[in-house]
Amino acid sequence: MPSVLLVVTICVAEVLTMVGTFTFPALLPSFINEWQLTNTEAGWISGMMLGGYAVSVPVLVGLTDRYDAKLIYLGGAALAAISFAAFAFIAEGFWSALILRAVSGIALAATYMPGLRMLVDRINAQTSTRGVAIYTASFSLGTAFSFFISGEIGGPFGWKIAFIIASVCAALAVLLVLMTLVPVIPPEPQDKTALLDFRPIFKNRAVMGYILAYGVHSWELFAFRSWLVAFLVFSFSLQTEVSSWPAPTIIASLSAVLAVFASIGGNELAEKYGRRRMIYVFLISAGCLGLCAGFLPAAPYWFVSLIMLLYAVLIQLDSAALTAGAVTVAEKGRKGATLGLHSLIGFGGAAAGPLVVGLMLDIGGGSNSVQAWGLGFASMGFVALLGPIGLWWYREK
Repeated sequence: MPSVLLVVTICVAEVLTMVGTFTFPALLPSFINEWQLTNTEAGWISGMMLGGYAVSVPVLVGLTDRYDAKLIYLGGAALAAISFAAFAFIAEGFWSALILRAVSGIALAATYMPGLRMLVDRINAQTSTRGVAIYTASFSLGTAFSFFISGEIGGPFGWKIAFIIASVCAALAVLLVLMTLVPVIPPEPQDKTALLDFRPIFKNRAVMGYILAYGVHSWELFAFRSWLVAFLVFSFSLQTEVSSWPAPTIIASLSAVLAVFASIGGNELAEKYGRRRMIYVFLISAGCLGLCAGFLPAAPYWFVSLIMLLYAVLIQLDSAALTAGAVTVAEKGRKGATLGLHSLIGFGGAAAGPLVVGLMLDIGGGSNSVQAWGLGFASMGFVALLGPIGLWWYREK
């Protein structure tokens, strides 16, 4: 299969599996009201999907060093279809939602990074870095579709229909990959180790710098995406005049679309001006904006929306650059294990981010308090500013 068609096929499949990934955050205000959730409980549910991802991804991605990543991907896409359908028919409160979102996280762990490995094993080396950047950006495109479909379907027809549609899309991804990608045999590592033995990766300083920075990036990114709609709903409620600007779910969708171009553009800038240098700039810029953005909900809604779009772009600039960097410096035969640790630390941070924001909201006075939202966003910005420290500390000596 030609490289361009291969990248497009795998990216389309990834977008299809992700339609239900952000349905809960997209409809978060409705769930809080319907199930009488606290902000901390809402943070738990949002973070549990990422927690399910974090605990399962080392095994699932590590297996791609031993088996064709296509097999893991197909299982994950099928599990995504089942978990979304189960949420539509079974979820009725905090505990059931918590469990089912964890299952959705396991499904995401079996598709996102295994999908990247599925691509890397089938694309030629000359175009692999750009292919990695485009695939990584497709995560944001999937996020955009998830927010858009959830908002446009979940609003008028209810959240159950939104999850059913997500289930159908994931099932279509199974068929697409099954029918188009031929099997491959992954390359053997120079020295075989146990499945979860990350010691060779810990010794690779270049890899560890990118992985730690990715953990910081993921904390900020998923905290932002999990609470963005709720923040914009609060800002909209404070307006004294009716705004003609799009609804919060549309702004969230647009932020994810912009993130696609930011991710690809950030990697291009990293290729041209130096990967580590540009990642420093990206992380510091996003962190500084995060420290103050949460104190602005009472400003005009159009202005708040623009700030959120800018923040989305700044957060995403380093995404592809970090993942492509980790893949580039990974030891041959250990790309699967490297991506497994990359995802474990990354999505471990991603799981904590939404929960910490929820805690800050409850500590600061609730989701109707400007001060509380200021603290929540400041927690994202503070963590982002730790990223350059880890990247610098683990620089190659």
